[in-house]
Amino acid sequence: MIVIIDYGMGNVGSIFNMLKKVGCKVNISRDPSEIMEAAKLILPGVGAFDEAMNNLQKRGLIPVLNRRVLEDRCPILGICLGMQLMSRRSEEGRLPGLGWIEAETRRFSLGQEQGHLKIPHMGWNLVEALDTTGIFAGFKETPRFYFVHSYHVCCDNPADVLATSTHGCNFAAAVRRGNIYGTQFHPEKSHKYGMHLLLNFANLP
Repeated sequence: MIVIIDYGMGNVGSIFNMLKKVGCKVNISRDPSEIMEAAKLILPGVGAFDEAMNNLQKRGLIPVLNRRVLEDRCPILGICLGMQLMSRRSEEGRLPGLGWIEAETRRFSLGQEQGHLKIPHMGWNLVEALDTTGIFAGFKETPRFYFVHSYHVCCDNPADVLATSTHGCNFAAAVRRGNIYGTQFHPEKSHKYGMHLLLNFANLP
């Protein structure tokens, strides 16, 4: 069973529907006992960094997530803000993040030469996988995913960057550290490419 963490922020319904469409057993829950029993976890997110961390704290979800992710090594996929929450901190807020990945979340800084580009970065972009196993296995062409974000994750260790894309600069479109995965894009809004990636995640050992 895949459990989508319900902490009041994120497209949980869209993610649920996409996973059901590809044949996965999935539930939406904030119940610690259900999180403890999950085979895999998804941490969604749409909105502000501090509000998200506050919601996780108020619902008592941080200790159970730390145990599942750091001790039990349960595979987890953070989506958009959910990926940013895995970093140490964000320029968007003041609260510390979960700190699962040695990284910081920074706002796009566009110079005059990128004046035609907008923030937030919104729309479809090609994503270049640096590792074509795991969640990026089996794509027959360079995949395109849907992005909506003003901030991006900057990893201390380049080896933690799983895929890149470009918006005025090259940035981490996906990260991985062991059992911890994150995508800055929204697979649940990315049609056949998103379905393929979510099914790959569901099939991880």
